[in-house]
Amino acid sequence: MNIALSVCYDGTDYSGWQIQKNGRTVQGELERAVFETFGVSARVTGSGRTDAGVHAAGQICNFSLSDSIKIVPERIADALNVHLPYDVRVQQSAKVREDFDACRSAKKKTYRYKVYFSRRENPLFERYAVRFSGDPDFALMRECADVLEGEHDFAAFSSTGSSVKTSVRNLYSVEIGPWADELGETVFGIFIDVCGNGFLYNMVRIIAGAVLDCGVGKLNVSAVKEALQTGNRELLGKTMPAKGLTLMQVDYGYPIFR
Repeated sequence: MNIALSVCYDGTDYSGWQIQKNGRTVQGELERAVFETFGVSARVTGSGRTDAGVHAAGQICNFSLSDSIKIVPERIADALNVHLPYDVRVQQSAKVREDFDACRSAKKKTYRYKVYFSRRENPLFERYAVRFSGDPDFALMRECADVLEGEHDFAAFSSTGSSVKTSVRNLYSVEIGPWADELGETVFGIFIDVCGNGFLYNMVRIIAGAVLDCGVGKLNVSAVKEALQTGNRELLGKTMPAKGLTLMQVDYGYPIFR
């Protein structure tokens, strides 16, 4: 049977999703847990390869399990969690159709980038958000986001090392919203949610940097338009740190879990 999992993880101490020879990875931990739980070696396929330090609230993956193993599919999440480290947890599990592939079947993904504004670092936010200097203008950030929405060649929004057939992607939405410190302190931040049919290497982190730079006047929207037209990476600012990025949701066009 083909089993799908929804996985949440803190990526701080991981070298990313994909198994590597020298590095602790989320895929490696999940495959080890499958072996320790069911006594079988199985390849766990993820919806995408999150980079080192990137988190996930709703990473989707799947693996094959023999029908001879008698377990209710919805209980597989609990069984795997017994053998997983504290910073990786399976939230849901279900039996899916045999042709389901967490990567190839995905229709769209949503990533969130979080930033907080403070004179000094706040240790309660540092693992999952990036401190940013300046007082951004929401109207300017929204103007940049509007330019990025739709189908474009995002070659300028990719770091070197990406080996893809095409750099054309469709961004369905780029949403910007505020979040406040629930502890009642003077910390305030924003999130940038990017939903698309696929993403290039470091694409969301570069988009977040461009939106923020436009908001504080370091970058003009005209430069963003030119970057889309020419593919010139040098027109844009730096790639934002990995720790502010979280894979929020993967959509397959139909519900996988009950």
